[in-house]
Amino acid sequence: MKKTFDGTEVEVVRGDITDQPDVEAVVNAANAELMPGGGVAGAIHRAAGPGLAEECRPLAPIRPGQAVITGGHRLPNRHVIHVLGPVYGQDRPEERLLADCYRNALRLAGERGISSLAFPAVSAGAFGYPLEEAARVAVRTVSEEAPRIGGIRRVRFVLFGERELEAFRRALEEVASGR
Repeated sequence: MKKTFDGTEVEVVRGDITDQPDVEAVVNAANAELMPGGGVAGAIHRAAGPGLAEECRPLAPIRPGQAVITGGHRLPNRHVIHVLGPVYGQDRPEERLLADCYRNALRLAGERGISSLAFPAVSAGAFGYPLEEAARVAVRTVSEEAPRIGGIRRVRFVLFGERELEAFRRALEEVASGR
C-alpha cells in the first residue's frame, strides 16, 4: 500500500528490514549502546557484519528519540540510521520521543542527501509500545515531516508480521484520509 504526502511516497510492506536493496538507508531500532541484541537490532547487526558494531562503538550511548548514522557494511544499503525508541511506560513523554525517532532519522537522511529509507516498527516490540498507537505516531510524523524533507522521495515501513502490517496499513489510511 502506498500514499504520497508532499512528493514523498510512503509505503507499507511486509518483509525483512535487512533485505531492502532498493533503498539507500535502513533504520535500526537500536539499543542505547548501539550493539547487537535481539529483534531488529540483532538482525541488522548479523546481516551487516562485525564492522557495524565497530563503527557504532564511539557513537554510543544514545538517548531515546536520538538518531545517528553509520555505513551499511554488508547490508545492501549505503547507510544505517540508528534510533533509540522509548520504552513504553518508562521513557516519557513516549509519544514525543517516538515521533523524535522518525523526525531525527528523516533529518539525518535529508542532511546526507539520502532519497529513500526503510523503517521498522520502532518501539513496538520488546520496548512495549502499543502497536496501533506506534503505527499512528510513525505514519503521522512522516506525513507531517514530508514538506520539510524535500530530497526524500520514498519512505517505506517494513513490517515483520501480518499484525504489524495491518496496523500500519490502517494508520496510513487514516492519516491519508485526514482522520
